[in-house]
Amino acid sequence: MRKKELKLVVTFHTTADAMAMEKACKAKNADGRLIPVPREISAGCGLAWCAGLEHRDALKEIMSSVGIEEEEMHECMV
Repeated sequence: MRKKELKLVVTFHTTADAMAMEKACKAKNADGRLIPVPREISAGCGLAWCAGLEHRDALKEIMSSVGIEEEEMHECMV
């Protein structure tokens, strides 16, 4: 089991947005992975992107470049 750490969790309105985020981040070798949305967060779809807090600006830039709109960005223990 992974040790829980404070992470950036990006939620999306649709599953398609979450999948597009995964594709865009893999293409740009960006940090992070898709995870199920943590229980303490409600979201439009059941998937979220999880990455280190230090990657917030890079992830915003990637989303902007490919036209993905996040629902919210959370900092939580994952």
